[in-house]
Amino acid sequence: MRKIEAATNYYEHFDADFALEVPAEGFGGWKKRQLPLDLDATAVVVMHAWDTGTREQYPGWHRVVEYMPRAAEIGAAVFPRLLGAIREAGVRLIHVVSPGDDYYRSWPGYRTTLQLAGEEPEAVERVQPDPVMEQLQAFRHRHVHPGAHNAADIERGFSRISFLESCKPLGEESIAATSHQLFALCRQAGITHLIYTGFAINWCLLLSPGGMADMTKHGILCSAIRQAVTAVENKETARLQSNKEEALWRVGLAFGFVYDADDWIAALEACHGSGGTTDG
Repeated sequence: MRKIEAATNYYEHFDADFALEVPAEGFGGWKKRQLPLDLDATAVVVMHAWDTGTREQYPGWHRVVEYMPRAAEIGAAVFPRLLGAIREAGVRLIHVVSPGDDYYRSWPGYRTTLQLAGEEPEAVERVQPDPVMEQLQAFRHRHVHPGAHNAADIERGFSRISFLESCKPLGEESIAATSHQLFALCRQAGITHLIYTGFAINWCLLLSPGGMADMTKHGILCSAIRQAVTAVENKETARLQSNKEEALWRVGLAFGFVYDADDWIAALEACHGSGGTTDG
């Protein structure tokens, strides 16, 4: 066991004060404390950190996925130093990709995962769409997301998707495309804590294959690094990035903890410099 202490953000979701006009304003809210981490049982997930091209290349895609500029900025400003510290400290990195794409299939880390995980479990049974359901889904496609005029650009963009340059796997770093594959990697390595980075914290990182909702079902603690994620925002939330704040609260309440990148890097660098504390 390589045990370290790291500054950890947690949300104190108690006690409601019914003497207040808004009782929830009595909650303790966000707090920070030094808490332990076992680096041998921890892995950092880099999820859906994609090179999505430019607005000039795929204007329709960028019109729908408004967080792309924020993701590119995080890729340039946060990931190089963060991933460098993680690799230097010998913490396991796992790249989680989308099961419907092909850009990662020839990478050695994915071929190794396939051999380890074996066959996928039987797919969840789905209903057969009826005519009214098809009509409603077609309406959603035109009027909710993504808008018929954007669909071709999105399809072209996904056909050319690749790893963000700063987030490309190095050497034999593991790649997983499904929850089954990610759990197989965790089980083999004794990983009990996944710390998520990537895009987007309130969508893919929670609900896509390999996301927190699925991994929590396996008993794995799931946390996030605040500066290494962004969120899907909407007209009402984008100015203040309120959806990101709500999602980080959800992570802190339902799944694990929230770390700040500088705190995590400092903890890793201190561990690497000292050799860490070995127990057991």
